[in-house]
This record gives sequence, C-alpha cells and structure tokens, in this order.
Amino acid sequence: MAHEVIWLPKAENRYDEIIAYLAENWTEKEIIRFVARTEDVIKNISDNPHLYRKSSKKNIHEAIITKHNVLLYKFSSKKIELITFFDTRQSPQKKFRK
Repeated sequence: MAHEVIWLPKAENRYDEIIAYLAENWTEKEIIRFVARTEDVIKNISDNPHLYRKSSKKNIHEAIITKHNVLLYKFSSKKIELITFFDTRQSPQKKFRK
C-alpha cells in the first residue's frame, strides 16, 4: 500500500533551486532526467519506505537521486515527509542543519 507523500517547505525550495540551477547551467535534457529520477525515487519510497538506507540521524532515511543529490525523508505508518535535498559535495555536517 502506498503511503501519502508530503513535501515539506524546505524540500520544495531545494527542489526548485536544483531545477533553477540545471536550467541555468545545463540543458533541458538534464532537467527532464532529474525530474523523472526524483519521481521514480518518490514512488519507490511511497511503496516501500524502508528501501533506502538510514542516515546517521535517527528516523531519517537517504535516497540517492543523482551522484550530487540525496533526498532526506522520514516516515510513519501512514505518511512520508520529504525533508530536503542535500548536495553531496557539501560537508556532511551541513546535512541536518535547519
């Protein structure tokens, strides 16, 4: 059974920032790939939230979108909250900053 997926504001903002970056620096092809990959990963999370690895922070999981972007999320029995996208080129200490 698929879980309800909720985009938290920070996840929405980071997603929009990534799309804007791709639009400015890459081609439409990369945007389409990123969007498709993100949708696939979110569907996988919705179907099986345990699919991706646990992070070092309790109750948060990490799903790799691209080699430079990881989606952080948490879940309960009924819903999944997409927390944010993290750029893997950053220091890992920044991953859980608010």
